[in-house]
Amino acid sequence: MAVPRHAGGDGLDMKIAFRADASVQIGTGHVMRCLTLADELTRQGHQCQFICREHEGHLGDLIARKGYELHLLPSPRSTEQQSYNSTENAHADWLGATWQLDAEQTLDALAAQETDWLVVDHYSLDARWEHQVAKAVGRIMVIDDLADRHHECALLLDQNLGRAESDYNQLVPKNCARLIGPEYALLRPEFAQLRERSLQRRKQPELKRILISLGGVDQSNVTGQVLGAIAKTSLPADTEMDIIMGASAPYLEEVRQQAQELPFKATVNVNVSDMAERMCLADLSIGAVGSTSWERCCLGLPTIAVVLADNQRSAAQALNEKGIAIVANGSGMVSNALNRLLLDDFFISNLTRMTKVGTEMIDGMGRCRVADKLEIRS
Repeated sequence: MAVPRHAGGDGLDMKIAFRADASVQIGTGHVMRCLTLADELTRQGHQCQFICREHEGHLGDLIARKGYELHLLPSPRSTEQQSYNSTENAHADWLGATWQLDAEQTLDALAAQETDWLVVDHYSLDARWEHQVAKAVGRIMVIDDLADRHHECALLLDQNLGRAESDYNQLVPKNCARLIGPEYALLRPEFAQLRERSLQRRKQPELKRILISLGGVDQSNVTGQVLGAIAKTSLPADTEMDIIMGASAPYLEEVRQQAQELPFKATVNVNVSDMAERMCLADLSIGAVGSTSWERCCLGLPTIAVVLADNQRSAAQALNEKGIAIVANGSGMVSNALNRLLLDDFFISNLTRMTKVGTEMIDGMGRCRVADKLEIRS
């Protein structure tokens, strides 16, 4: 393993590479949280670059606009038959290549300069890939949510509620430092900045504005299903709907048409850059179980959390048990959850409880804690 050139504590900069992908299949969350960490590391004086595969729906333009060096690995060709072993990794097909080829291409991208840290955020990659790439970097940090595969890394982050350090006992080296739990959630600075303002306006709960955000891609059109469920509720006609989608969402135009037909004021907003502000203004969120859960907690935004995939069920259960969110196991349950909230006695107590519990758990400073750990371990 290469020896790191810098020790973060001496004020010298580190060179940090990120290996993460976004696509219609994967979604945008992995790249977005890596960008949050990269922004904080850049603010502290370090140099960051990204290595991403050119999938449909990749976020290369956003990464480049933010000023980061970007290496785009070739997009998978539909005529190529890749050999995936789904018994060893349930998400192997998300990579668009074999792990061996991806490791080779990543090493080529890293060859131009020495790298102190490689941050890997990809469900398709595991200890086999990490072992191959480790020879070219100082240390490897892994961001994981699943605890379902082995890693060869010096630092591991799992920001999910309900996760325990012991879940990784058999999956990482004994000397691997583990950052476990939502206190390490990678939230952009604006969430902490708007926290006090958001909490002030929630001292007298009401339900006038609902934020609907179910992922930047939403390839199954859960947004449309949720809007159909909302149309069946007894929400007042003056309720406002703020619907957030990504530009690459395949059902964007269908959702826009559906929003126009709702009996409420509903606007569809694409690729927003002010999500924290929108959460601050909302009285309730209908959102996915994932990284945005911690953004909502930081701002005390009560939530109906919609389970979109099997790998979200454990996190959803933890959110429900802690009283942070009302969990809807599918879009069809959203109307039931909303109708329950509209009962006066249930409404006030639940919105107040969700705000209190969420904000006690998340302060919005997780990105700083993680960046500091990278410096300490260098």
